[in-house]
Amino acid sequence: MKGTSINTEKVDLTNHNVQDCPYSAYKTLRDEAPVYQDPKTGFFIVTRYDYVRELLLDTENFSSSFGAAAQKAESNINTDHVKQGVKLFEEKGWLPSPTLAGRDNPNHKEMRTIFDKAFRPGKIKELEGVVEKTAYDLIESFIENGSCDWVKEFSIPLPLKIIGIQMGIKNEEDLWKIKISTDAFFHRIGMMLTKEEELEAIEKEIEGQHYFQPIFERLRKKPDDSLLSELVNTVIEEWGRPLNDNELHAEMMADTFVGGSETTTNAISAGIRLLIENPDAWVQLKSNPDKYLKVFVEEVLRLESPVQSLMRTTSRDVDFHGIKMPEGSVVNVRYAAANRDERAFENPDKINLERKKAGSHMAFGSGTHHCLGAPLARRELWWSFKAVTDKFKSMSFSEGKNDFKHHPHYLLRALKELHIDFEVE
Repeated sequence: MKGTSINTEKVDLTNHNVQDCPYSAYKTLRDEAPVYQDPKTGFFIVTRYDYVRELLLDTENFSSSFGAAAQKAESNINTDHVKQGVKLFEEKGWLPSPTLAGRDNPNHKEMRTIFDKAFRPGKIKELEGVVEKTAYDLIESFIENGSCDWVKEFSIPLPLKIIGIQMGIKNEEDLWKIKISTDAFFHRIGMMLTKEEELEAIEKEIEGQHYFQPIFERLRKKPDDSLLSELVNTVIEEWGRPLNDNELHAEMMADTFVGGSETTTNAISAGIRLLIENPDAWVQLKSNPDKYLKVFVEEVLRLESPVQSLMRTTSRDVDFHGIKMPEGSVVNVRYAAANRDERAFENPDKINLERKKAGSHMAFGSGTHHCLGAPLARRELWWSFKAVTDKFKSMSFSEGKNDFKHHPHYLLRALKELHIDFEVE
């Protein structure tokens, strides 16, 4: 169980090559050390489906309070970045407070009430037509070319436009400015940057903060019907106040623009790659989209989980399946490894459009921190792939243009680009 016989290089999840295709490493860990203390980072990595679910439901022993990046100063892969980053935020911008994902109950539940209103079924239904139109319009913008970089021309703009509508950001040029800042946040929390790169990323985040700050101040004086206005003005009853600037700036980067856009982008990209790599699935999906699309969306989320993992910390000394974790240990919860666990899924590495209980994966987490944006993400994925089945007769990878590299990232999985050729109906 302790993994002393494991080839540490083959399961080194900070290695770029392993990150590009981590599934062999995940299987090794599931089979040989499902609770594994990585000697490089000190993190305890949990990979089996049942273990991951058990851990996520055990909020007494496993805390979310260090946030998604688990940026503790003593962590071997963060070195001294954290203190310098904190200083930079304090001097030039606003030091982000813990995000919704980085809070425990009752604090988490109290804060989540603001978001629950925005993602209730009625609100999602209101966006349905916009999501559909956006998907078809984006394809129309490049369909005559017969080829595209799917990531750049579709996967990124679709969820970005939708979160922009939710947040009341109507100027598309502003959305792309915001994306520069949120991309910087995305790379920073991946824990794969050098110190210089990390400080540069923080500078870009601070530029985003200075974009949002006057909007916060305007909305406090003149609220509107946007989600951003709700975030700015809703008083959390138990706190006796709305979110402050530091809390708002944290939410802009994490739970709204990255949580509400980046992760869906990555699933849309992965889905098209899977369809090209699995032509039988493409034929089956095209034959009856209404029957198979829902399961296909779940299979994409299971097979290529956009959030590969998040962090917890131990609130006390814990003995978890025979492995002793001292209080304050950082635990890396590998959703993506759990989603390919043969103990939970038959033929887990294969796409199966007839799979029963396809939605039982943990791509959206489980328990208290189950992703509140999951219903909207599913609709964005559904309409993306529906538009593809309607508009494309066939698809293939553009010859010589793809290396299928992912952005270096310890937590998320994001294709850099995906060049495809297609024939239209």
